[in-house]
Amino acid sequence: MRLTTLFATLIAAFFTALPAMAQTQTALVAGGCFWCVESDFRRVDGVTDVRVGFAGGSQPNPEYKEVASGRTDHLEVTQITFDAGQITYRQVLDLFLRSIDPFDAGGQFCDRGMQYSTAIFATPDQQPIAQAAIAAAEAELGKSIVTPVRDMATFYEAEEFHQNYANSEERTLTRFGWIARKDAYKNYREACGRDAQVRRIWGSDAPFVGG
Repeated sequence: MRLTTLFATLIAAFFTALPAMAQTQTALVAGGCFWCVESDFRRVDGVTDVRVGFAGGSQPNPEYKEVASGRTDHLEVTQITFDAGQITYRQVLDLFLRSIDPFDAGGQFCDRGMQYSTAIFATPDQQPIAQAAIAAAEAELGKSIVTPVRDMATFYEAEEFHQNYANSEERTLTRFGWIARKDAYKNYREACGRDAQVRRIWGSDAPFVGG
């Protein structure tokens, strides 16, 4: 193949791939315990990656213990990467809002404190979509929602220990004993009452709660 022909073929292949590349988008949300939000969204068709971490505060590169103890002004957050050709940003937010208690300004479920409060961090382009999602949820519930739409913030990824915790076979010492992290997570989620409260608020519209 002549070099000019090869070059033209490569350029054509590059531009053909652009639409697929442009479909990848991210959403940054805070919904209390980031293990729970991560676990929920790993089950969603069109979601390609989920990472947990911190955002919204002034301290660079915070550690989990600092954030969880309330010594920073960061929130626990989840970064959701998705294929917009399969699921839209609005659909991601609709699922998110229906997986939390959007009336609780003091934390989420058994996790109390600002670091566990809810928020949607949005770019200027995302903000009208986020506001519309909140308005629709308020109309459905007939009550004002306290979950704010905040300006997009720097995402600081949490330690690897916390990534995909809900599915980890690694063992850890907990109040339930020396057990797999995935089992510790299940015990925590049930004890915290997350699913029960979400079911009370959203009923059959709760996407991640069975029964």
